[in-house]
Amino acid sequence: MITGRVIKFYNSFFFVQVDGDLIPCKLRGLIKRDKRAGSSVYVGDMVEISMLADNTGVIEKILPRKSLLNRPAVANVDRVILTFAAAEPNLNRLLLNRFIALAEWAHLNEIIICVNKIDLADKNFLTEYETLYKIIRTSTLTGYGIDTLKNILSTGVTVFAGSSGVGKSSLMNALDVNLNLKVGKVSEKILRGKHTTRISELIKFCDGYLVDTPGFSAVELKEVGITKNNLRHCFKEFKNFASTCKFLNDCSHNHEPNCGVRNAVDEEKILRERYENYLAILKEL
Repeated sequence: MITGRVIKFYNSFFFVQVDGDLIPCKLRGLIKRDKRAGSSVYVGDMVEISMLADNTGVIEKILPRKSLLNRPAVANVDRVILTFAAAEPNLNRLLLNRFIALAEWAHLNEIIICVNKIDLADKNFLTEYETLYKIIRTSTLTGYGIDTLKNILSTGVTVFAGSSGVGKSSLMNALDVNLNLKVGKVSEKILRGKHTTRISELIKFCDGYLVDTPGFSAVELKEVGITKNNLRHCFKEFKNFASTCKFLNDCSHNHEPNCGVRNAVDEEKILRERYENYLAILKEL
């Protein structure tokens, strides 16, 4: 058996990267017939393949995943770069926290917030979030922060997510002038439409891969399984204080008496903005 990573799906073939070779593969019948949840093969999956005489392969086994995004469906993502602008357009704090909740629900190893267009704001913009998440501040106009971002992207599988107008395409051009052409082509041809559920290609960058996700911002929290009963788990700072709630496992941190999370907000141990955004999302759900 040979181990490799599924890079793209095209014309009914899964293309598996094995060292420097890209091997077109079909699925073993047993995998096709397996209807259990999680049994499908996704781009990003690590798989075991057997080789055929015509230099194509057969996917024999899907190796255990460390993460799986639901939409777009891509496996083994190492980090997500949530890209927002400091200005033009102004940062929507509620949207930022919806993105964070989606990323937390996917159990990604790293959640990084990229504040682009930092030349239009103070260099300490969003500093209040730095106790929770890594913040990168960038400017394609001045080049500020571009090398830092490039170093982070140089290994592993990175998902880029961000609303239109935040300068994501300009960022990709700043990283590599040829990169945005590839990402744009995938976005337009493969990812068009709000009901797209599958990513078709990982894009090579240095020793890692990039995934552009224009559909990520349109995902409804309910679509990925986030409910009013589990939303609290997507706000990681709540965990340290939830153990003191009177109703422990059933506390929504909204109206219950003796709530450890609400007490922590009042004591400024939890950022009030994060808590108010939590309540707003909870009301939606």
